[in-house]
Amino acid sequence: MKILMVSPQYPDTFWSFKHALNIISKKAAFPPLGLLTIASMLPAGWDKKLVDMNVTSLSDEELKWADYVFISAMVVQRESVIDVIARCNRLGIKTVAGGPLFTTGYEEFNGVDHFVLGEAEVTLPRFLADLNDGCARHLYESGERPDLSKTPVPMWSLINMKPYSSMSLQYSRGCPFNCEFCDIIILNGHRPRTKAKDQILAELDAIYQRGWRSGVFIVDDNFIGNKKKLKSETLPAIINWMRAKKHPFVLSTEASLNLAEDEELIGLMVEAGFNRVFIGIETPNEASLTECHKLQNINVDMVATVKKIQNLGLEVQGGFIVGFDSDPLSIFKSQINFIQKSGIVTAMVGLLNAPPGTQLYQRLKRENRLSKVFSGNNMDCSINFIPKMGYEALINGYRHILNTIYSPKHYYERVKIFLKEYRPASKSHDRIEFYHLVALIKSIWLLGIRENGRRYFWRLFVSTLMKRPRFFPLSISLAVYGFHFRKIVEQYISVPLEGSFEA
Repeated sequence: MKILMVSPQYPDTFWSFKHALNIISKKAAFPPLGLLTIASMLPAGWDKKLVDMNVTSLSDEELKWADYVFISAMVVQRESVIDVIARCNRLGIKTVAGGPLFTTGYEEFNGVDHFVLGEAEVTLPRFLADLNDGCARHLYESGERPDLSKTPVPMWSLINMKPYSSMSLQYSRGCPFNCEFCDIIILNGHRPRTKAKDQILAELDAIYQRGWRSGVFIVDDNFIGNKKKLKSETLPAIINWMRAKKHPFVLSTEASLNLAEDEELIGLMVEAGFNRVFIGIETPNEASLTECHKLQNINVDMVATVKKIQNLGLEVQGGFIVGFDSDPLSIFKSQINFIQKSGIVTAMVGLLNAPPGTQLYQRLKRENRLSKVFSGNNMDCSINFIPKMGYEALINGYRHILNTIYSPKHYYERVKIFLKEYRPASKSHDRIEFYHLVALIKSIWLLGIRENGRRYFWRLFVSTLMKRPRFFPLSISLAVYGFHFRKIVEQYISVPLEGSFEA
């Protein structure tokens, strides 16, 4: 068999980091880890190629080469997926589709020969066995939650690592929490399942052997779902591996806010090489947290908690949501105030949406409030339900948040607040590469000369060099992120604001 694996294109959003990647001469943030893992599950004798459309174009010649095209995608890649399927149909190439987009909504797609849904460790072997026997079915699905000891090391040989800013690794699946709007528990269940320490070390070795010496993102939706195993087995093993290899990677991941309750765990993460964690804050409004069952964030001083995590050596990136039924009109001002006080520089604010299958989706369906197909893009002002606040008030308020927190004045002020709170590990293992120097020159040109808010950039530039020279590379990186966020805001949120956003 000749198998072409295709990762469809992502639209430009906060998460694409497109404008920041251009400055550091990279094309995509992360490689398609799911497809690379699937590739290792296919028969060894098959020919395999991979095209990541976020890095390179997909040609008809590559499609014609394949006996089957394997497509895996997130919901936000829908438009590119439809195009790839149409091209395969036109050329008469058979397709196999899986991943979150299809697992939660395969019925919406025509022209796919085989759907292999759910977790591939369960459904892919059944498809391959039937394919070998000449009786492959149209649909394979299962709610079974496999033991991750069956998951192989991704086939890194299929990609060129150079166009990416970070590599990826998965340690666990599943989340113990029950947020109403989240589809992780639909896709991966409540019980966190983890890989053995030897598997993680084997995956780190595989990335290391390919010559990578930069960031590695642990893609888990909640890395700390099994704290006991992390502290007793996994993190000590990573610490020893990193020491033996002279700290080749800088690690980052996602976790829940209750990470702050365990200083020992944070200490081990920092010692293992973690310097950044993404946390779902969602909202400072406790009524909205209660509404969406985000109980782990209730009765917590979240500003103090964020600062504690940053004091202990982890930069906090935050996810925020507006559009809850319980949100008052004052929520827009409250979100801005919280984000500024917390010093969360990378504050990803999105509109509430209801992914298919979630508790929120089911509730809104019962209330007859669903309105359109879920786009997967939570910042393009398309929401798939009727908000209680009213669409116009919600969108105008959302625009107000983004135009405020990413304005040069507010953004650079947050960088300064963060740098005052941040206490990273005493030894930095960041490596200065040639492309970093090129990026510095580009950032000075774009942010310090061309952009309207250049005076705020220069204030940060000079004050960091004078007062916190150790943080100078980090401050420039954050400034570059800000440039990306402002370009995305200009793209999506350019309509003039109307009205007041205070209660």
